[in-house]
Amino acid sequence: KVKRPGYYEIEVGKVTLGELIFHENFGGGLEEGRSLKAVIPGGSSAKVLKAGESFTMKRPNQEGEMEEVQVDMLDLPYDFDSLMAAGTMSGSSAIIVMDDSVDIVEALANVSAFYAHESCGQCTPCREGSLWMSKALHRLTSGEGRKEDADYLTHIATNIQGRTICAFGEACSWPVLSFVKKFREDFEARGASDEAARETSQAKESLTPTH
Repeated sequence: KVKRPGYYEIEVGKVTLGELIFHENFGGGLEEGRSLKAVIPGGSSAKVLKAGESFTMKRPNQEGEMEEVQVDMLDLPYDFDSLMAAGTMSGSSAIIVMDDSVDIVEALANVSAFYAHESCGQCTPCREGSLWMSKALHRLTSGEGRKEDADYLTHIATNIQGRTICAFGEACSWPVLSFVKKFREDFEARGASDEAARETSQAKESLTPTH
């Protein structure tokens, strides 16, 4: 979703996340008429950042003393510590940029399906949990969503992280936790509209005479 997708080699911390996305030497900005919606800064397992977010970080002032300042998401230095302070990570450094044309629920469903498929199956929380999350997201994207799906996804993801032999459990749960937390209204709206549509359909069917 940038004009110049590609591989760019830079020194850690020398550019900001915003420069990587918008500078003409890197991503080149978004397509015309589009606005930024979200960014995953370190591959699909990294927690998503929502456009417009700001974070409290410690920076040296003119006297060289550390003080807390608010830093916009796009002004985050692309380094390990800054991204960690923002609640995410640089991970594989594969930056995924999503503009306002992206369906957030569909995006997470795609990520979750990948992890459900790739789980080795050794650990029960990961094997079963990744599959349950993928099924719930498929339900949401196929018109069968439920109002409680946002809470359901959060509950499953919370019970996967920290309970597996390897870090794959975190890899499949962190995207779900961050997407639902930061775009909860998208998930709740999808589930509510699906339930309303089903109720309307059921009501119409009950009024249809049978002969």
